Amino acid sequence: MMKNLTGEQKAAILLRAIGEEAAAQVMKQLDPKEIKKLGSFMDGTAQISRDEEDAVISDFRVASATGHVQFHGKEFIRTVLNKALGPEKAARIIESMARKTYPGLEALKWVDVKTLIQMLKIEHAQTVAVVLAHLESDQAGQVLAGLPESMRADVALRLATMEEVQPDVLEELSQSMQEALLTSKGMGSQSIGGPEVIADILTRMDKTNEGGIMVKIAERSQPLADAIRALMFVFDDLTKVDDRGMQELMKEISKEDLPLALRGANPEVKEKFFKNMSSRAADMLKEDMEAKGPVKVSDVEKAQQNILKVCRKLEEEGRIVIIGAGEEMLQ
Repeated sequence: MMKNLTGEQKAAILLRAIGEEAAAQVMKQLDPKEIKKLGSFMDGTAQISRDEEDAVISDFRVASATGHVQFHGKEFIRTVLNKALGPEKAARIIESMARKTYPGLEALKWVDVKTLIQMLKIEHAQTVAVVLAHLESDQAGQVLAGLPESMRADVALRLATMEEVQPDVLEELSQSMQEALLTSKGMGSQSIGGPEVIADILTRMDKTNEGGIMVKIAERSQPLADAIRALMFVFDDLTKVDDRGMQELMKEISKEDLPLALRGANPEVKEKFFKNMSSRAADMLKEDMEAKGPVKVSDVEKAQQNILKVCRKLEEEGRIVIIGAGEEMLQ
């Protein structure tokens, strides 16, 4: 029986099938986070049957035959990335490939969070903001949360309002970071930061830190705070997921996380979940929620974040649709 393979699993199987040399060329183009993700899936491909591998290769051949794949250069990489990550994420990575790279800043993506915090807490807030803009959102969120409280809001504000940084500044900063690490993208200004970046980072932080930073940003600029909030996807926004997507989401989330996460959810979100399951399953979930007794707010927030991570992953894979403000679904 053929399993329902995710895009990452298919990409991992394909990379194993094309051999070490070709796979190495593809992996060289990926960000550290994507390499770790694909690496974990490739480690598990020993359990994939021959029929499943043949099916993935067949899918790839069909795409090639229809002209969607060319066996050379960027087109090959574009197709593999689309299959692995979906069109939106693939487009961001392909765009980053065209930029000039700054080795010192790129190297920071491989550094553990504690070390980064120690390095950056003595730097100027503007320098820290530029560095965070070059990190993955998960990593940047952990670093921001670990910085001294006195500098978090200033860094967040600078990151939210940052638009361009001159190449010579990035070159100097990159060199400085390389020297700081020791052992361990071309013309014109490069666009980094902005409200989108800080919104993505804040949605991955705990409520206490996120709330404190947003209050400080609002004190400086309420319109900016409103713009950031509009870009953030929080647990209450699950009401914007279409019903088909909610059913897909419930297949993937932990059965332990759901009753805990709903304890702190508003009535609309609870009803969204209940109406997308059978009445018997809804009754069992309600009983489970009541049986848990008092729970820590931090545990509820952690469960909600776990569900949001799954939701973002499914959206990137194109498996669910989140209806934005003012949008309508076509029947």
